[in-house]
Amino acid sequence: MKFKLTLACMLCVYSFSNSQEISDTSFGKGLINFVAKDSSFSVKFAPRFQFRSISLWDHDGEQYGSPEHNFIIRRARLKFDGFAYSPKLKYKIELGLSNRDISGANDFNRNSPRYILDAVLMWNFADNWELWAGQTKLPGNIERVVSSANLQLINRSLLNSSFNLDRDVGIQLRHKSNLGSGFLMREIVAISQGEGRNVTEGNEGGLQYTGRLEFLPFGNFKYKGDFVQADLVREAKPKLMVGFTYNFNQGAVRERSGLGDYMFKSDQSLYATDVTTIFADAMFKYNGFSFMGEYAHRSAADPIALDVDSTTPTGDVVLIGNAINLQAGYFFKSNYEVVGRFTTVDFKSVTGSPPRSQYTLGASKYIVGHKLKIQSDISYSSLDGTDDNIMFRLGFDIHF
Repeated sequence: MKFKLTLACMLCVYSFSNSQEISDTSFGKGLINFVAKDSSFSVKFAPRFQFRSISLWDHDGEQYGSPEHNFIIRRARLKFDGFAYSPKLKYKIELGLSNRDISGANDFNRNSPRYILDAVLMWNFADNWELWAGQTKLPGNIERVVSSANLQLINRSLLNSSFNLDRDVGIQLRHKSNLGSGFLMREIVAISQGEGRNVTEGNEGGLQYTGRLEFLPFGNFKYKGDFVQADLVREAKPKLMVGFTYNFNQGAVRERSGLGDYMFKSDQSLYATDVTTIFADAMFKYNGFSFMGEYAHRSAADPIALDVDSTTPTGDVVLIGNAINLQAGYFFKSNYEVVGRFTTVDFKSVTGSPPRSQYTLGASKYIVGHKLKIQSDISYSSLDGTDDNIMFRLGFDIHF
């Protein structure tokens, strides 16, 4: 299947290159930038992948043991975007090919690889209004909305891995307002299926409702820099984005709202409960300095899954609690950056998971911005103040 998909993409590239003029093909701007002669549609094709080396030292209470090493292709993706019929009707398709991208086959996606990451139409139907339909990221915490191609550390934080909303299938209505003197406000509301991406077997629980407000008191960042980590453009004036997200997943049937394992009862029916997730976050940039801060909170009406008798716990628990993530970096004119991050995750006692803290120090060399870079970081993690480990990561990203 992977071979067929890759072959199809190669044939598409060959067909375009032999039938139409291809322009603007410099590195980092897409492998193909094609516009039809009658301007009725456009296609940009941009493959990318990330290589990672990970070494982990666990502490057994007395000393650190021998390290465990792992080499992985963390992400390998094919992205297509452009417009169809009119520049006001845009689309994005992103496919994942790495094992981490396509894993998660189960009965609710017909036990199939989850190739599709994004498949969404974006219609600018009126001034400052857009309607999105399809599968894409929900408007959750800013760290998750930032593409994995534009991170300033090897990967996202523990807050994100435990509490993010990720992708879902549904519709989103987006609007932006100018409040005067350059003060901008963006509003997003979304209604989605509530069970994550690539679900094919209907809606098992209720629907998921998400609302987000973003405030930019000093106006827009350059080149959408509020969705890019690191101040690579060295903002000449301070730029700030402050965001708030409220998410309600009615009848959630998975351990992390729309993510994680499904919660089955002994008769193979699903346990469902209402789950609420709240985020408050900020992004600040000025003259090479960048800061990102996030707070997450998740609660559930009945977090302990109960069996068909409504009294016996099944062993499944909705992951609830709080988390804070603080991250800051400085980008030097020599195209190097140093970054520090602190994350703490405090799960509620009902989950049985102790609190965890993590300290990370990273360094990056940007060769062609985020399109070609080498990154490394080292993290110290402490579980409940006792069980700790050290992790070192090294890798590179290449994005055509």
